Amino acid sequence: MDRRTRQRLDRYEQRYNELARQVSEIGFIKSGSILKRQTACGKQNCRCHADPPQLHGPYNLWTAKVNGKTVTRQLPDGEAHLYRTWIANDRKLRALIDKMRDVSAKAQDLLLHEERRARPKSP
Repeated sequence: MDRRTRQRLDRYEQRYNELARQVSEIGFIKSGSILKRQTACGKQNCRCHADPPQLHGPYNLWTAKVNGKTVTRQLPDGEAHLYRTWIANDRKLRALIDKMRDVSAKAQDLLLHEERRARPKSP
């Protein structure tokens, strides 16, 4: 492997290791999303059916796919704050992994190119 190729590979390894270090600093993760929703109930004489309606809430709802099914759970404000942090961490983790894949692909292309160059040509 020539010096220029080795330097490029070293840069890819350094970048990959920096991304891995950032991954190690991410806290707990949770998939899904949080939204605030106001709702109307089923009681006809309730204020939520008035004109104009005064809906109940807002309520914090966590929604995610769990084993292929959509799950929704109502959360108190304190829990919603934790879930938002965990969901943000999950998004950071996914972004870092995407960057790691990109760096890996560049390093792999370089290594495969070098391997093909070094392979003796068959007659």
